[in-house]
Amino acid sequence: MKRPDQILKGVDYEKVTGCSDVRIANLEQDSRKVVTGSMFFAIRGTESDGHDYIDSAIKAGAVAVVCESIPVKKADDICYIKVSDSARVLGLAASAFYDHPSEKLRLVGITGTNGKTTTATLLYHLFKETGHKAGLISTVSYFINEKKLPATHTTPDQVHLNRLLNEMVEDGCEYCFMEVSSHSIVQHRISGLKFAGGVFTNLSHDHLDYHKTYDEYLKAKKRFFDNLEKESFALVNFDDRNGKVMVQNTKASVRSYAMKSMADFRGSIVERHMGGMLLKMNGKELWTSFIGNFNASNLLAVYATALMLGSDEEEVLRIISSLKPVEGRFETILSGNGVTAIVDYAHTPDALENVIEAIRPLLGTGAKLITVAGAGGDRDTGKRPVMAKIASEKSDKLILTSDNPRSEDPDSIISDMLAGVGNLFKNRVICISNRKEAIRTACMMAQTGDFVLVAGKGHETYQEVRGVRHHFDDREVVISVFNVNRQVR
Repeated sequence: MKRPDQILKGVDYEKVTGCSDVRIANLEQDSRKVVTGSMFFAIRGTESDGHDYIDSAIKAGAVAVVCESIPVKKADDICYIKVSDSARVLGLAASAFYDHPSEKLRLVGITGTNGKTTTATLLYHLFKETGHKAGLISTVSYFINEKKLPATHTTPDQVHLNRLLNEMVEDGCEYCFMEVSSHSIVQHRISGLKFAGGVFTNLSHDHLDYHKTYDEYLKAKKRFFDNLEKESFALVNFDDRNGKVMVQNTKASVRSYAMKSMADFRGSIVERHMGGMLLKMNGKELWTSFIGNFNASNLLAVYATALMLGSDEEEVLRIISSLKPVEGRFETILSGNGVTAIVDYAHTPDALENVIEAIRPLLGTGAKLITVAGAGGDRDTGKRPVMAKIASEKSDKLILTSDNPRSEDPDSIISDMLAGVGNLFKNRVICISNRKEAIRTACMMAQTGDFVLVAGKGHETYQEVRGVRHHFDDREVVISVFNVNRQVR
């Protein structure tokens, strides 16, 4: 239990009124979750305004309210704190409430459009293999050492995030690797955290339903590096033209990595095989079971980050050679008659193109690539035709289907995608809105030596239709059609 002044120490607030002699049991921004002793943060969101729920929070037991506008009608026994930005202050308060856990371990944030999950997860496994206790906060799952927790968001809210970090500290974690989404940066979910370093993977078309323009999306990512402290490092991908933009105003120590450009950490692909790649990193060769240029870049980011954190280079290279692909990222399932299915989370134009380009060199003479792809509902509509254009031009057959249609009509989403398919490629496209049937059709069409790419959902074990989540796993459908035991590489 802490006093408001302990939780808000160092925070610039405009006014305190009411009863300040209260004790805070927990912090909450959802009035429905408030309990006796809560400090309620009234946050203005895109769909609702927390100020409308101050009375509800007080009735539920809140003893303090942090808000941007103090209500005209106040309760005498409640402490009201007026601030300029409730969301930002919540991050600072959550950090203080949990005794600043990010300062007690080495926290590394990974941001970018693609590669965040793979990079963060592989770093977690690498440091575990080197004998360190570590935590992971990713799209797929959260880990506190060996303890696995379900992921609710790519980057959790301020309170949940600091609570996770505090549990990691209590469990002896020395490192934490976390994905930092553009939403979390704009919404101040990482406010108050101390980062040992930040990593930028790449930037491409995504989340424009939220950010509205590509420039705003870029600025959101850049803000993460702008706020890094001078003791931190900023590691950026110089193969992406936005890499240098990210660190224009950072105070952190800047380092770069690249497969094609001059950089502090250089990588290249020496050989490509169905079972993996022979890579060279800063002149040192290693074998890896990963496939594709994008994975080579991710592994280079892992290598560079580990060295920036002081790890032994030879040990890092040895462990990287033993790492396996992340769940839902280029997962491979083999049929009994020689068809290879690949399940991948690719849900942006760049990610889809990267995966397809990783598969094409693996096709034997006469073999075909059959792609199953869709697009999420209630999200960035601009990328739909772009994804279909890429998939139709680079695949031998494309089946357009539903992804997570959410509140939208799946056929309407498919229609949006079809608009991107040129006349020369329309004969390659089939539309099957039922995702299970689309995957079944692709697998049944495939002949020996063919590849089936099932893109968009990856690790997800649900499909959201008309606002309701139903169990659905692309991998389970493929395995059922192939009638094999799960064979994932």
